[in-house]
Amino acid sequence: MARFTFYARGDPRITALHPTTLEVTREEVKSGYGDCIVATSSEVGLRELPEELKRAARSGGAEMVLIIEAGGLVERVRGTGHSSLTFTNESEMVVRKSRYVCGRTLMINSDKAAIDLDRELVEQLKKQSTRVKITLFVGEE
Repeated sequence: MARFTFYARGDPRITALHPTTLEVTREEVKSGYGDCIVATSSEVGLRELPEELKRAARSGGAEMVLIIEAGGLVERVRGTGHSSLTFTNESEMVVRKSRYVCGRTLMINSDKAAIDLDRELVEQLKKQSTRVKITLFVGEE
């Protein structure tokens, strides 16, 4: 099992309404168009994830779990890795319900998108002062 924890921040412009993706970004939210964004000012982008984690995610449909913690609330998003994941993007990590893979993709076949997150958690994510803890597992938790 590979595991990695990092931190990001909340933002008042977070809406978390996208029906098929969710995103963690190093950037700030510039408008309401980024309705998949759930955390900003991330300490890392895909490129900076540990090599061990990237290798594990690329191995034959590896089970992946993204845990988002904020304001005492916790949400688990489950999906899979894929052999075509490149982890090249420097600022965005996208979790997808679909099987689409590009340089921004962290995992595919997820069981949740931004709109599926608990709305109490989303309220915490909308606060600029919120420190968001994100833990990524590849393999069994």
